[in-house]
Amino acid sequence: MGVTTLLAGDIGGTHARLGLFAAGAATGVACIQETLPTKKFSGLGELVRHFVQQHSPTLAGACLAVAGPVKDGRGVITNLDWSFDAAALAQQLGLQRIYILNDLEAVGYGLSSLPASGLMTLSPGVASARGNLAILAAGTGLGQCACYFDGAVHHPFASQGGHADFAPRNDIEVEFLRHLMGKFPHVSYERVLSGPGLLEIFKFLQATGRGEEPAELTAAILKDGRTEAVVNAAVSGKSERCAIAARMFLSMLAAEAGNLALKVMARGGVYVGGGMPRRLLPLLSAAEFIHDFTAKGAMQDLLTAMPVHVILSDDAGLLGAARYAEGNVSGLFSSQEK
Repeated sequence: MGVTTLLAGDIGGTHARLGLFAAGAATGVACIQETLPTKKFSGLGELVRHFVQQHSPTLAGACLAVAGPVKDGRGVITNLDWSFDAAALAQQLGLQRIYILNDLEAVGYGLSSLPASGLMTLSPGVASARGNLAILAAGTGLGQCACYFDGAVHHPFASQGGHADFAPRNDIEVEFLRHLMGKFPHVSYERVLSGPGLLEIFKFLQATGRGEEPAELTAAILKDGRTEAVVNAAVSGKSERCAIAARMFLSMLAAEAGNLALKVMARGGVYVGGGMPRRLLPLLSAAEFIHDFTAKGAMQDLLTAMPVHVILSDDAGLLGAARYAEGNVSGLFSSQEK
């Protein structure tokens, strides 16, 4: 490219977003950006090498955000079963070092780079809201993260809270949990609040005779086996059963957002992201979401005071990875080991 650049990536279970940012100006605008389907690649190394070879950048630094736990630059991307090693990848690309973060941790770094249009506020909370942040994103899986507030700035830290045990709140959710326990050895929130989770909700409703829809539509959805079919039928109004599934999904997502907010005392705000809430946005009622978010008994007033936002942009993780790469090149984050 002729200009010294930073490589940033946000690698999810279905898509990978990769971008090149001008060094010294990683403020939210990529010089080059691509979204690639992960299924076309055998691993993280092949994916990144493909992107770099396509554009031949002169790299000053790199940071990749991945869906899964990271320890000393190594780990496995949970829903891809891709193992990775930052040191080996850096050597392949001729870099001294590549930083690898958990994808939701990267979103925490990227929030400040989002334009105003990248967020939709469901509840403003109190005007004086300051403090920790909670972030969760429902997509191929359920990512969670928090940012602790030191009085001046926010510091993101990774979590695998999406794999905590699913806790039902009412009779139908108890029945749904029993349905899932008959199919899986462990029922986590990710099992419920993800693309595959929405499909499981639909199958549960179908198996228990809840909701109506044309038999041919049910057969097509089950044969297709894709969450997209349920989403489309729910949003278009073509399927009562799919609409019920979507409402259950959004209600449980709101409740889990409230759980996370309590655990990290997210007085500064709660951010709900991922492809699933964005795709179900036409069905999302702010009033119903906030009702389910705040329904925590004695803690209702505490939660009502917290701002709640939906992340509309799918680039938050990519921008966060770019910001982290920039911070290490400039020395801002040089003391942080990833």
